[in-house]
Amino acid sequence: MKKELPQKKTQISHKWTISKYWLRFLIIILLVIGVFFRFVNIDKKIYWGDEVLSSLRISGYTQSEMKKQLGNGRLIGIEDLHKYQYPNSEKNAIDTIKGVIVEDSQILPLYILMTRFWVEYFGNSIAAIRSFSAFISLLTFPCLYWLCQELFESSLVGWIAIGLVAVSPIHIVYAQEARSYSLAIVAILISSVALLRAMRLKTNVNWFIYAATLSIGFYTHLFFTLVAFAQGIYVVTIERFRLSKTLISYLLSSLAGFMTFVPWIWIIITNPQPEAVTWANIKQTVFISAARWAGIFSRAFLDLGISPNEPGKLKLFLIPFILILLFIIGYSIYFLCRRTSKKVWLFVLTLIASVGLPLLIIDFVFLRRYATSRYTLPSVLGIQLAVAYLFTTKITSISTKAWQKKFWSLVAFMLVIGGVVSCMVHSQPQIWWNQFPEKYQEYPHIAHIINQAKKPLLISDEDNIIPPLQVLSNLIEPKVQFQIVGKNQLPEITNGFSDIFLFLFEPSDFLKAGIEKVYNSKLQQVDHFLWKITKAN
Repeated sequence: MKKELPQKKTQISHKWTISKYWLRFLIIILLVIGVFFRFVNIDKKIYWGDEVLSSLRISGYTQSEMKKQLGNGRLIGIEDLHKYQYPNSEKNAIDTIKGVIVEDSQILPLYILMTRFWVEYFGNSIAAIRSFSAFISLLTFPCLYWLCQELFESSLVGWIAIGLVAVSPIHIVYAQEARSYSLAIVAILISSVALLRAMRLKTNVNWFIYAATLSIGFYTHLFFTLVAFAQGIYVVTIERFRLSKTLISYLLSSLAGFMTFVPWIWIIITNPQPEAVTWANIKQTVFISAARWAGIFSRAFLDLGISPNEPGKLKLFLIPFILILLFIIGYSIYFLCRRTSKKVWLFVLTLIASVGLPLLIIDFVFLRRYATSRYTLPSVLGIQLAVAYLFTTKITSISTKAWQKKFWSLVAFMLVIGGVVSCMVHSQPQIWWNQFPEKYQEYPHIAHIINQAKKPLLISDEDNIIPPLQVLSNLIEPKVQFQIVGKNQLPEITNGFSDIFLFLFEPSDFLKAGIEKVYNSKLQQVDHFLWKITKAN
């Protein structure tokens, strides 16, 4: 049976034949730019807390092992800290899985295992670790094109979608982060393609492939379960709530995919990690929630690195641009629903709502900060599909008036320019909004102070090993020695150091007071988290 085609498809295809050469050339340029910005200065930004935790999981060690071996008060170097940041002969892949199960069950193991093998082959530098995410992000392009072929039956929509995503700042941000978000995007796209193909071809092989993609997605990111649930709503609705052959095949495939995830669900239940989402307990007003959501969606196309903590003038400067972007997003969704068949617009809407709607409701009902850009990436993908269809139709359709084509061509051009400028801005700073600058923006300054000393000693306690000391260790020079003590213990400070510093991101009044009293020393605060230890007069 021939698939129902979206409205205006023949008009799009006709115009596509005329404009394919210059459009391909433009998309290739955008692809080159996008690939370049996924890898350029990939090791420049601070290797922040979440990435340090990823590296600990990759190494196969646990936090308790690390604290026990490092927090005994002996003098150690940077290489001793970095031992717990990459694989070595003491730990294997089984140890990596055990570490995730015991201490980070909410972080699913597929990305961690794949990155471990990548690091073993390509090296353990920050650039090498992050390059896995950048490499995986390149798979977004063929998967996105394939999805547009299945969904819109138009290669033109696929090319324009690739162009938008290539220079999308939010995709660039997470392509350069040692976390699972790039892999999650690919998993969402692959499962979407597999579902649409299975519904179209109706063969057992394709339904088996869909079940396999579900298993991959489940073990990539916890929020993929919401995407899978949204796909179920889509199939049930398209089949008009009838127990058709397609729906039965879908239910069996979903059950098979879900059953592979049941063991890890049991692990999450038996090894809960409530402290992993303590950041979500921050209360916020309705206005702040609305502003955060506006920022989340607008960053799909424009991102100048302005975080919620930036001065008000910078935020005011962006308001007109954000409002225009929100209008384009809203209109593209409306246009999609008006101009395409139910099979098309319902798929895009369920993708947008899969994670976005639950987080939106929770944010505004409980006034908590649950939504972040990394969690709403499925919604961003759906939005970019809608915008790609809008531009394709408005720019190439025969029924579109000449002035409208020029107008929407200008809008598309400005959107792409905004993305390119955002990528250029993102490539330069040492820290970005996604790296919690309110926590880590002082670290480069702290490292600079320590590095200026001729032969420095840095004292801290075990509560500050990860992430604080591990983050700092990537910024300071090898000449720095460390002395880490257990909780409520004092170090045996030795001579032979030009400067002795106390670093406490996690506060310890016992350690500060003890050093002053026992060693007759004075603590001179040189930074919010750093003190210089000097002899009292």
